[in-house]
Amino acid sequence: MIGFLHPYAFCFLLLIPILFFLRAINVFSKPTFPLTISDWNGSKFTWKNGAMSALSGLVKLLLTLSYACMVTALAGPVVHHQEKIYTSRGADILFVIDTSPSMAAKDIGRMSRLNIAQSAIHTIVEQNGGQQFGLVAMAKEAAVVVPPTLDQDTFFRRMDSLAVGEMGDGTAIGTGLSCAIMHLENSSAPKKSIVLITDGENNAGSVHPHTAARLALEKGITLYVLGIGTKGTVQIEYSDPKTGQQYSGFLNSNYDITALAQIAQEAGGKFFSIESVSSLSQALASVAKNEAIAQSYHLRSHDVQYAHYFILAALFLLLAAWFIRRIVLMEVL
Repeated sequence: MIGFLHPYAFCFLLLIPILFFLRAINVFSKPTFPLTISDWNGSKFTWKNGAMSALSGLVKLLLTLSYACMVTALAGPVVHHQEKIYTSRGADILFVIDTSPSMAAKDIGRMSRLNIAQSAIHTIVEQNGGQQFGLVAMAKEAAVVVPPTLDQDTFFRRMDSLAVGEMGDGTAIGTGLSCAIMHLENSSAPKKSIVLITDGENNAGSVHPHTAARLALEKGITLYVLGIGTKGTVQIEYSDPKTGQQYSGFLNSNYDITALAQIAQEAGGKFFSIESVSSLSQALASVAKNEAIAQSYHLRSHDVQYAHYFILAALFLLLAAWFIRRIVLMEVL
């Protein structure tokens, strides 16, 4: 919300129309220093060049805007921010995101599967500030890159830096789930859940996905499995983050969603088949709704002042007016 510490300062803007009115009726005019050569009753100076006349008018406009900026700075512009400070614990949600090369396939919304997942997660996290979100990157290997946290900036910065191929070539679903479970099992959150986003079948790692799914059930951790991608031949293009080598071509996307659905069923969770941007958004919204917890909070307000920006703008406008008048128009006053 935008406000002003001293709104009455805007009364000084009334001086602008008053000044123009007084000059119009010749009550108050610009100071002049006449150098009379003879009483010849000549006409006053006017610009014959249209461009010069326009620049002269521009100088007046710049001076007026500069004065308006100074008045606005005097009024003390501020932006009022309100932040929710939660006093009770919300849910812990840990995303396990597949970063294998197939996630570079561009078959959803003209973006890669990884990019569209990142975008959708952004929206859900921003809308659920009371919950803690974490991140596990998974491919041939898996690692927790962001433990569950309320710091959305840190979460977004690390999630946005995920790159296809950084965890190797493969899909170790069991390892990814196990890694997430280890970081959630001792959490004191009233609800704990894992959201697995992948486009393939388990083909790497030493932990079987069904073993990890049963472990999640035992630990009271809800598992949501999102199988992302369409079937058929899709375009794929990415750069290997380790070697810098560019890969471009087509992928025969034909993974079995039955296997992913069975993983969710084994954990007593839910499976979502994602083939469009809307279905991904709906799936994540469903997860957020299921994991929502009534939390107590209070509002903390803080103000950000912007007077210095208007002062800088006023000085810039004054400098521009001076440059045009003295350097371009070569006026003395």
